[in-house]
Amino acid sequence: MNEPLRMAAEVPASEILEASRSFETFYEAEGRTLFRRLWLVTGNRAEAEEIMQDAFLKVWERWEQVGAMDDPVGYLYRTAMNVFRKRYRRAALAIRRSIGLSPSQDDFADADDRDTVRRVLSTLPPRQRAALVLTEMLAFSSEEAGRALGVQASTVRSLSRHGRESFREAMEVDDA
Repeated sequence: MNEPLRMAAEVPASEILEASRSFETFYEAEGRTLFRRLWLVTGNRAEAEEIMQDAFLKVWERWEQVGAMDDPVGYLYRTAMNVFRKRYRRAALAIRRSIGLSPSQDDFADADDRDTVRRVLSTLPPRQRAALVLTEMLAFSSEEAGRALGVQASTVRSLSRHGRESFREAMEVDDA
């Protein structure tokens, strides 16, 4: 018998129910306060709610260890702030990539470039286009993009590579 299956079969249902109830109690006790504090940090109600949900999900996934900690609330807040920082860094990177670090000198050329990129992207197959946009424009890792697209990280890397090749070929033809 597989080790995980045997271990799950050895755990009494009452213990599983008890663990889920204790997490529910933890969620009910801390959810509202965490949300309010995240709202103050982010200044955005929807973003605070998303961060709170992500943090509680991460805690729930590790509840067996976290529930046994001396301070599970501290772990929850640390997790929430890590989620916030990760989202903030990703957004800042996306902004830097999309607008550049220095102001543009030629707004018309920039508009032409955006139009060219949009047109070339539209010629790519949808999966390649999605992989390129997620990894190159939104700075998702292969794993994150894979989860978003419902495929393996290796598939995202392959789609991105083929997409970049097709993009380069289309840009060379466009320049000629």
